[in-house]
Amino acid sequence: MSVSRSLAATSLGIVAILALAGCATPAAAEKPAETEAPAATSVTVEDNNGSHTIDLPLTSVVATDNRTFQTLSDWGVELTAGAVALMGDDVSYKTDKSVIDLGNHREPNLEAVVAVAPQLIINGQRFADYHDDFTTLAPNAVVLELDPRDGEPFDEELKRQTTVLGDVFGKEKEAKKLVDDFDAAIKRAKDAYDKADTAMAVITSGGEIGYAAPSTGRTLGPIFDILGLTPALEVPEASEDHQGDDISVEAIATANPDWVLVMDRDAVFAAEEPNYVQASEILEKSEALAGVTAVKEKRTVYMPTGTYLNEGIQTYTTFINDFADALEKAAKKK
Repeated sequence: MSVSRSLAATSLGIVAILALAGCATPAAAEKPAETEAPAATSVTVEDNNGSHTIDLPLTSVVATDNRTFQTLSDWGVELTAGAVALMGDDVSYKTDKSVIDLGNHREPNLEAVVAVAPQLIINGQRFADYHDDFTTLAPNAVVLELDPRDGEPFDEELKRQTTVLGDVFGKEKEAKKLVDDFDAAIKRAKDAYDKADTAMAVITSGGEIGYAAPSTGRTLGPIFDILGLTPALEVPEASEDHQGDDISVEAIATANPDWVLVMDRDAVFAAEEPNYVQASEILEKSEALAGVTAVKEKRTVYMPTGTYLNEGIQTYTTFINDFADALEKAAKKK
C-alpha cells in the first residue's frame, strides 16, 4: 500500500470516529432523574359537619360506621379500634385481635377510644348519636361523618362517602372504581326495567314480613328512587323501621306486585338463631302469596346475606346487578 493511500485510510478512520462521537449524547445533556414528590402532610375534606384538615400520615384510625367497614378493609386500612361487634364475618377486622372492640351501639364502650389516641374517627349510621361523646373523649381527633344526608339523593350520597374516603386514604383510583361499578349497575337495571311492572320491597325478620316503603323504607326504599321503580303499594306514614312496617300477606296479594325486592334482616345472624326462617321460605312457600305475579314468576330478588350489617356501596352494587340479571332474564321471556 502506498503512503498516500495509507494516510487516506487513516484520515477516513479518524473522520468516522469523530462522527460517531458526535452522535453520542454528552453525559451533561442527559435528562435528570425524576424525583418523587414529597408525601402530603395533610388532607382537607368536607363531611356532613363542614371542612376538616386531617394530619398525615395516619397512625390511629377508628371506625364505627357500618357502611365503611368493607371499603376500609378492602383498602387495607389499619384500625386501632372500631365497632367490631357490628361487623360481618367477611370483614377482616372481625378476627383481628389488635383492633379494640367498642361494642355495639346499644351498649358501647366509648371510653375505650381514649387508649388508642385516634387522629381520625369515621363515625356514623348506628353510632351517629355518639358524635359529641367522641369529640369529648378524643378532642384531638377529627370525627368524620359521611352518613347519607336527608333530602339528598341516596345514590349520590353513597358515592360522596366513597370518594371522600378515597381522598383521605390516598385511594382515589380505588374509590373511582367502586363508584364506576355502582353507576354501571344502575344503568344496567334502568335499561332493563319496564315501568309498566310494579315493585314492592319487604323485610323479613322473625318469620314475619315487613313493608319497606318507596323512598323512606329501610335499606330498600331508596332503590325505588335510584331505579325509577313503579310502586305496587304505597302506605301512608311509613317508617324506616329496621324490621319494616306491619303488612298482611293479604295486602301483598291484593297489590299483586310484578317484582318483590327482599332484605332478609336475620340472614346474617342465622348461625346464632336456632329458629331462623329464610326469607325465600317465608315468601315462596306462602299459600296466600302463591298467586302473586312476583312469586309465581319467580321474580323475587334478595339482597346479599350480610346486608343488615353492611349497607355500603358494594352491597348495593351487588344487589342492583342481581336485579338487573333478573330483569334481563324476564325481558327475554316476553
